[in-house]
Amino acid sequence: MSPDEIRLLLTASFPDAQEVQVSGEGGKFQVIVVSETFVGMRPVAKQQRVYAPLNAHIASGAIHAVTMQTLTPEEWRKMRLFG
Repeated sequence: MSPDEIRLLLTASFPDAQEVQVSGEGGKFQVIVVSETFVGMRPVAKQQRVYAPLNAHIASGAIHAVTMQTLTPEEWRKMRLFG
């Protein structure tokens, strides 16, 4: 799987996302999703929401590892301001 294919899956699952970034290769990917959907959600619930469209590809072995940041727009703004 390519980062572009994963980005398409996540963009379809998070149509309101302000940002979807995917990088990586060899089945190991880094993902950043910024979405209003995450407001009020606990970290584990956010991760589960991102894993949902990827699960079939994880099960098939096309994706071996995903490191993710799941942020609300406000968290994203603060992270970009303060690092």
